[in-house]
Amino acid sequence: MKKLFFVAIMAIAAIGANAQSKVKAGTWSIQPKLGATITSVTNMDYDTNISGATGKAEYQTFVGATIGGEVEYQATDRFSIAAGVGYIMQGKQWDDYKFGAYEEKEQKIELGYVNVPVVANYYIFKGFAIKAGAQFAFLTNAKEKGTLVSGNTETTVSNDVKNQCNTFDFSIPVGVSYEFDNHIVIDARYNIGITNVNKNGNVNCRNSVFLATVGYKFRL
Repeated sequence: MKKLFFVAIMAIAAIGANAQSKVKAGTWSIQPKLGATITSVTNMDYDTNISGATGKAEYQTFVGATIGGEVEYQATDRFSIAAGVGYIMQGKQWDDYKFGAYEEKEQKIELGYVNVPVVANYYIFKGFAIKAGAQFAFLTNAKEKGTLVSGNTETTVSNDVKNQCNTFDFSIPVGVSYEFDNHIVIDARYNIGITNVNKNGNVNCRNSVFLATVGYKFRL
């Protein structure tokens, strides 16, 4: 998915490289936005240990949501800087795991962050920008959830694991956005995790986040 995302960015950039930008320099804007996330955590395996059985369950991507806003300053006709803040739901989910009469279902870890992204935007043509920058995130909650099934008995588990996670996360966001004539903005980004999610683990587990948002840009 990452390779296709970057190829799409480069292809669109090549098409619009010679197109004239219509973005006015020296302007400010505010943009509230909301959207959906598809996330995972690299190198974070779910080790199963039921009645002496050990193994690893296959993982799924975790689907969440995000809400926030950003302020943008248009420095030149083509170049702008935007800083934002928002809340995002991230995590990882595993497939159901069966062993004999036992089954573990809906095993997942849920992570909540307050994100502060700062990105540089380059407008290739009117309304369309490619972007990259830095993002600082602060962990608000972390829970491990799942259901253990034994016969007709189901036991739901929800454990707070925030003390096992680093409270600060750093990533590099890259992406594209397009502003329509009615000032509705569609934004797609991939956040490349840099820091370790685990506080005490020897394995480097990093957030991997794709998010798509819809916003409205208010000119100031």
